Amino acid sequence: MKLRVVELLLVTTVPTMVLAEGGWPSIQLMAITLIGGTLAAGGANAINMYIDRDIDKLMVRTQNRPLVTGALTPRAAMIFAIALEIVAFLVLWAGANLLAAVLAVSATVFYVFVYSLWLKRTSKQNIVIGGAAGAMPVLVGWAAVTNSLGWAPVVLFVVIFLWTPPHFWALAIRHADDYKAAGVPMMPVVVSLERTVRSMTLYAVLLTLSTLVLVPVAELGWIYGITALVFGVAFVIGSVRLGSDPSSKRSMRLFTFSITYVTAVFVALTVDVLLR
Repeated sequence: MKLRVVELLLVTTVPTMVLAEGGWPSIQLMAITLIGGTLAAGGANAINMYIDRDIDKLMVRTQNRPLVTGALTPRAAMIFAIALEIVAFLVLWAGANLLAAVLAVSATVFYVFVYSLWLKRTSKQNIVIGGAAGAMPVLVGWAAVTNSLGWAPVVLFVVIFLWTPPHFWALAIRHADDYKAAGVPMMPVVVSLERTVRSMTLYAVLLTLSTLVLVPVAELGWIYGITALVFGVAFVIGSVRLGSDPSSKRSMRLFTFSITYVTAVFVALTVDVLLR
């Protein structure tokens, strides 16, 4: 289920729910949304492992996955993954609403068919377009509270969408040899490191601007605004510095910072809403 990845996705869900509610939603609704979101994202990741079992055995960082080692059969893995998706849909439908359930499962469908089966092995823009699936939790969280969508969750969707490429490419620079061995056309494999870093910097700039757009759209205050600006500028600077020293060590430092970045921005969002 790649629960460490799922945990990162869910970091964005609760703050979005707080923004939608204008305060803390009910504990029950938050729990239902987090459980449903975990099951849906975990199911998507499990299906991805089923699809990628042939290339996972070629990459050092994925050689210990259960379908590579034989700990699970492909059939058992797929049954497990589909069961997770069914339960996720039912949990969100019963505990939140149909819109939240549909959005969660739609993210899985997009991730599996658009990213895993199509783009991952055919396009250097794979993670750019595929990143839309990872941005869906903010829409699910908002829908769980309001049973609707609006401009604020759309902007948050864009924020995560723009954050994903520089976040993932920083990791891909470190594991470029793995992706090359598996024939996966990640950006650092098929274009120069200079061009990759230039793209990362552009996305970091656009990301920073998109976070600031949320200030007037969601009527947020200085706590969120200053945090988004400071961490955004730091992200841009980190990307620029990677260009001057494109080492694996520096790329992993930027990857780690990108996780801190998204956590800080969404925590600031929560605090801003609760204190206004």
